[in-house]
Amino acid sequence: MAETGHSRGRIHIVDDDQSFRTAMKRRLKEAGYDVAIYASAQHLLDHLPIGDEPSCLVLDVHMPGSDGPALQTRLGELGVALPIIFLTGHADTPTIVQTIKAGAHDFLTKPVQSDELLPAIEKALTHQRAWRDQQSALDGIRARLGTLTPRERQVFELVIRGNLNKQIGHTLGATERTIKAHRRMVMEKMQAQSLAELVSLAERVGVLSDQPRGQPTT
Repeated sequence: MAETGHSRGRIHIVDDDQSFRTAMKRRLKEAGYDVAIYASAQHLLDHLPIGDEPSCLVLDVHMPGSDGPALQTRLGELGVALPIIFLTGHADTPTIVQTIKAGAHDFLTKPVQSDELLPAIEKALTHQRAWRDQQSALDGIRARLGTLTPRERQVFELVIRGNLNKQIGHTLGATERTIKAHRRMVMEKMQAQSLAELVSLAERVGVLSDQPRGQPTT
């Protein structure tokens, strides 16, 4: 399939034209990328890209069998979140609009020049790195949230909705002193330095949208 080793990223090329695939592979390897080539959409689906290496897909729009847009849809259903750059020799506005709306990163017309293709690829990889960093940060917040005890989670839910310690104590049937202790543990476990930061963390992982104000979890 493709040689491995240190590279600027892995590019997956899906095109039914063998000479085009070969030329693209050579061009991209010379630019420092690791390259995998596929003769059809099904070929890619049979060898789904995995791993943490920065990657993107370069897909031909018109191919026998499943075309580029259909493959884009299928990859979305499978949860393969790699940026896609479409290439076509017959650009048409409806297809461009369809693929971009569905999340394609770019749409280039063959014959594509290196000074157009390489910046598009690098932009797609940069976008993917940023997305992965964001997902990693969100995973970290969710992991910290998972360390809260059931009672700490209740206190957390009420604190981020603006309830005072006295109000929380009344809601949960606990003393204000006990609530203060729980609140300190929540701040410590969530690694938040302020209420504003705690609220921001909750907002980022969607906790604030889960329930109406002032309702603790059970």
